[in-house]
Amino acid sequence: MKKDQIEKSLAKLGEVMTHFGSNTTWNGYETGLTEDEHIAFNELIENMKHYNGWYSEDMVRKSLLQHGSVLTQENLRDWMSHYEYNSAPKTIAIIMAGNIPLVGFHDFICVLCSGNRVLAKMSSDDNKLLPALAKFMFALNPLLEERVQFSEGKISDFDAVIATGSDSSSVYFEQYFSSYPHIFRKNRTSIAVLTGKESNDELEKLGMDIFDYYGRGCRNVSHLLLPKGYRIDSFFEGIIKMGDVINNKKYGNNYDYNKAVHLMNQEKLLDNNFVLLKESKELFSPLGMIHYHFYDSNEEVESYITENRQKIQCVVGHRGIPFGQTQCPKLNDYADDVDTMTWLNQLS
Repeated sequence: MKKDQIEKSLAKLGEVMTHFGSNTTWNGYETGLTEDEHIAFNELIENMKHYNGWYSEDMVRKSLLQHGSVLTQENLRDWMSHYEYNSAPKTIAIIMAGNIPLVGFHDFICVLCSGNRVLAKMSSDDNKLLPALAKFMFALNPLLEERVQFSEGKISDFDAVIATGSDSSSVYFEQYFSSYPHIFRKNRTSIAVLTGKESNDELEKLGMDIFDYYGRGCRNVSHLLLPKGYRIDSFFEGIIKMGDVINNKKYGNNYDYNKAVHLMNQEKLLDNNFVLLKESKELFSPLGMIHYHFYDSNEEVESYITENRQKIQCVVGHRGIPFGQTQCPKLNDYADDVDTMTWLNQLS
């Protein structure tokens, strides 16, 4: 299969994903979908919350829109031009997490765009969206069906592994897959560095960085670095529009549980009725809670980032990723700062 065929097929898939992410009415000519296919996939999106309570319709559509919007032919051609295309395909096992919708999609397209074959082992929490999208892709280009396999059982007959999970699951990855060329991903989270000069619009966007996908992704902000003397009320005022997260039952349960535990332990909390703030230098915070601490100087900020570098996915704010953009990675934004495409090119 030629490189430009992959590019064109994924660009067309991007149009389909953008169409569903935008919740656009059916217009079969533009998407290439039949009306029945359109209805069936919309029903899947609407029903995902019944399979996984974290996968609300708006969050599933947000993921489809974000991924689809970057899969333009121009973006794909520019990105793929920086890498070799494997003329002798290898089979890459991708062990996917299920914390947010389509969390393994970038690895999926990296393997295809490098000229290799996908063997996907999906999380039971997210095993419906990607196979359904793959069927659209196969309809666009039947040759791609030879390049993609989904496995529900034990995986075998592969050449390399990309595995994403938690710190605890990494023990399993090491035990079973360390003899293969591999990328193993563990727990990470993101931080925001505020200066106190942020506009209300920037704080609203920070709310998206915190609460999109209910804070369950490694690109979600779970820790704030605040200048000494910062007025936290301004932060609460800025994120007020994100208050609907509390209506998600699973998020609400986490918020209630963490509030009860900390109150019983007589620990000091700040509360705006949908998120808890706790002063702590600990990087990771529980769902429904954000940790924060104050800094006196830029040197303190740099020291904290350096100390936690291996656990930080994104640094948000004027010194890093713009507010509101953590869940909008480009094709060349690689998890854990490991260039997946270069790694795939180097497999021999």
